[in-house]
Amino acid sequence: MHNKVVIIGCGNVGMSYAYALLNQRTNVNELILVDVNHERVEGEVMDLNHCLAFAPSKIDIRCGGYDDCCDAKIVVIAAGASQVHGETRMDLISKNSKIFKSIVKEVVKSGFKGIFLVATNPVDVMTYLTWKYSEFDYHRVLGSGTSLDTSRLRYLIGEKLGIGPKNIHAYVIGEHGDSEFVPWNHATVGLQNIDKFLSDAEKDAISEEVKNAAYKIIDRKGATYYGIGMCLAYITNAILGDENTIITVSTYDKENNVFIGVPTIVNKRGAKGRVFVDLTEEESLKLNRSIRVIKEAIQKVD
Repeated sequence: MHNKVVIIGCGNVGMSYAYALLNQRTNVNELILVDVNHERVEGEVMDLNHCLAFAPSKIDIRCGGYDDCCDAKIVVIAAGASQVHGETRMDLISKNSKIFKSIVKEVVKSGFKGIFLVATNPVDVMTYLTWKYSEFDYHRVLGSGTSLDTSRLRYLIGEKLGIGPKNIHAYVIGEHGDSEFVPWNHATVGLQNIDKFLSDAEKDAISEEVKNAAYKIIDRKGATYYGIGMCLAYITNAILGDENTIITVSTYDKENNVFIGVPTIVNKRGAKGRVFVDLTEEESLKLNRSIRVIKEAIQKVD
């Protein structure tokens, strides 16, 4: 099967994603790198191809352009300005919305019929704009959403309890940003509710650590990219493998006309459907706050 993926934007995030794909078994068999810095992309392609002798999967990796999107299964957009010290993700809207309008129009013009996967921040807003600019069916446009936050959450709970994060079943939902939250009443360790393991104070502390993780990483090393690279690879494999995997990607909320991170069934169609989450009254208020934050941000662009 011809599973071609195009990465638009080959900075730290785009290349961490490419490297994550290269280091695991994947259904991707053709990977095209597109960036305004052509010379850098040539170097990245050379460097990645030199890994193939020891890689678990054979991938044809090369430089390309928008024309290469015509027969791609997935176009991953990682282009745009990165969050720096002192900035929130929402501070990036004015810079990245202009970049996205040009990118999405060029991809659609190529004849692309696949699935958009958006990584650029603020990801919920950028995913909405990708949907708007492309005029695709909403199920064919996904953002990385709160998948990274969910991964951070499971890691931190696992570290606290001395249990592998793959055995932690908990999610971060809402905006990928300062209004995100954890619906703790649905969190489990194996088959047991999280309340058997963590106090309310411990849960609050973990929630805050997840929310502030990006700021701490940026303060120390200037950017975050390995975590989101792995999340993008995970989402890619769920799409190409038609896995029907539940991932907290950013998907379309018809009622509120926003894209927001919620547990979603991901398969070869993109977003097969959202998984209903029974929220407490307090959690419902938090979700509504996230929706308002995203809607207000979108209105600044419109």
